[in-house]
Amino acid sequence: MSRTDAGGTSQYAHDGSQGLTAGRGRAVPRSIAEVLDASLAARPHATAIEAASGAWSYAELDDRARRAAGALWSLGVRPGDRVAACLPNDLDIVAAFHGTQRIGAVWAGVGEALAAGEQRELHELCEPTVVLAGPRCRLSSPDCVDPDRWSRLVASAEPAPRVEPALDAPAGIAFTSGTSGHPKAVVHSQRNLLLPGAALVATRGWGPELRKGDSFPLTILNLMVLSTLLTAQAGGCSVVMDRRDVDGVADWISARRVTVWNGAPAQLYDLAARPHLDLGPLQEVWSGGGDTPDALRRAFTEAHGLVPRVTYGLTEAPTVVSIDPPGDEWRPGTSGRVLPHYDVAAYDDEGRRLPAGELGELRLSGATAGPWADRWRPMLGFRERGGVRPPEPGPVPTGDVGTVDGEGWLTVLDRKKLVIIRGGANVYPLEVERVIATHPDVAAVAVCAVPDDRLGQRVAAVVRSAGPPLDVEALTAHCRRELSPYKVPEIWSQVDALPLNAMGKVQRTRLAELVDPRRRPGTA
Repeated sequence: MSRTDAGGTSQYAHDGSQGLTAGRGRAVPRSIAEVLDASLAARPHATAIEAASGAWSYAELDDRARRAAGALWSLGVRPGDRVAACLPNDLDIVAAFHGTQRIGAVWAGVGEALAAGEQRELHELCEPTVVLAGPRCRLSSPDCVDPDRWSRLVASAEPAPRVEPALDAPAGIAFTSGTSGHPKAVVHSQRNLLLPGAALVATRGWGPELRKGDSFPLTILNLMVLSTLLTAQAGGCSVVMDRRDVDGVADWISARRVTVWNGAPAQLYDLAARPHLDLGPLQEVWSGGGDTPDALRRAFTEAHGLVPRVTYGLTEAPTVVSIDPPGDEWRPGTSGRVLPHYDVAAYDDEGRRLPAGELGELRLSGATAGPWADRWRPMLGFRERGGVRPPEPGPVPTGDVGTVDGEGWLTVLDRKKLVIIRGGANVYPLEVERVIATHPDVAAVAVCAVPDDRLGQRVAAVVRSAGPPLDVEALTAHCRRELSPYKVPEIWSQVDALPLNAMGKVQRTRLAELVDPRRRPGTA
């Protein structure tokens, strides 16, 4: 039997046929097609998913997934083919995902909020056999299936052959652009889409009482992993939210009795400013998708009595790599502790692993000791030109500069590619942003480089005010108290909003255009 003791230390037992028994005796499924099986056997009428259009039990979700698999098969989808979905957060996208997995096809989500050109770019990358097109899909392609046609196909579908894919067969594509601005299609296996849920359920002691709410778009593969694939392994309920505004999030949490909610730092900021909002039975709040300042943790705790659990995630992992332990424990400046199926360490520029606590580029590999040893595998590769290019051998570089101490606490200093080199000295934007964010007049901030003939680069700050117009002299003095002089921004720009993607992350490639040209060095 596996268990989580009172101190949050997880223990696991091995199962000869399926590998790992995790969290309240549950075995990790051999494939995503089997992820509902334990709950179907034990509690078929328990609620598996709630969304805007209703709720399904595990038996109903199983039936809808079976019908979706048949509908896709009737459209000519076969094992290894890609199924793209541009659908809203609701019941249909979850059923389509499970149906895709039951015939061994590969899932790819296309964000509804993307522009037409951006949606076309993802379509060209994944080359789908079928696109499930919702009301905000901007693709015009013969492979698109509109909602009415999809409903008819699902209603009349004949059963599809149930395919049993290998644990390391491709299951999903996640799109990431990093700092380049151009998307990359990361191909993940059945194994790696199941492992995050298994590890989190086990280490946090979750069971059927779990009601996990997610307001990020489920077209993001990481969110499908952290919603239905996670809750199914706990036997709990996935609450798929269609609101991201502060009032909508609070309404969903309270009305749907959400016990764990995953949000972006900006959402936590808005909730912290509204202490009167009722968050009902909420027991755990996650913050991910961007840096969570220590001041935000304290403000949210003061407003709502819960200490946010900060996460660090990676599309190439996929999803959560480290998270604060259950309860209230946290350490300033950190992003939690590394999950047990990973090994994360800092490396120098020559690729040498550094001792615990030293600063370098964080790289990811699978754990080699303990009950999770040899469970994780690197991503299968990048889909391009009709095939999959495997990753470079060795630990996966994250592109982030940081440390991991001897107890597994992970700290990110900044993106390696975003380092500003000012006159030969390194300035890490995240370090500067954390200082600026503590000023009471600042609601949000992002720091970037601007070119300079003499120094190479200078430091610029793009700031959204919490109310009054920015006092640049006061902000500069605030930074000088906490930072070395060369790290203090020399150019300040105030904006109404920072450019964010669907995960709430700042779109770094768009920051330079927001820097006031009148404030650039050498201009009037």
